[in-house]
Amino acid sequence: MSALPTSTPFEPDSAAALQAVLRTWRREREIRKGQSRPQRQQRAALSTAQRAKVLAKTDGRCHICGGAIIGTWQADHVLARSGGGRHTEDNHLPAHPLCNNYRWDYLSDEFQCILKLGVWARTQVETNTGLGGTIA
Repeated sequence: MSALPTSTPFEPDSAAALQAVLRTWRREREIRKGQSRPQRQQRAALSTAQRAKVLAKTDGRCHICGGAIIGTWQADHVLARSGGGRHTEDNHLPAHPLCNNYRWDYLSDEFQCILKLGVWARTQVETNTGLGGTIA
């Protein structure tokens, strides 16, 4: 059902193509959430040993921004629970709380697209284009 292969970066050739894929990703997320809702179980906290293993996977760095993790961090589900991901050690990577909160339950391709849009929008604001003024 995926609109795009996960290994191929999405480079839209028009605004309509971008809008279509964003809407498709949203529908897919809603479907995944609906399908996983009955399967969800109460999650138990990861043990101290499990958290240490999760943090070691990335050598103590946030898997989203790459920054060093000092102090508080969250064990982020690689495949969100809302998408059917399990609450197991192998489905977690370490993340700064802010990074993890921004990621929500987006899949990798969708989150990468959102980040690219944000970087592009920042450039529009910084260079004071007409659209940049609207965004600001």
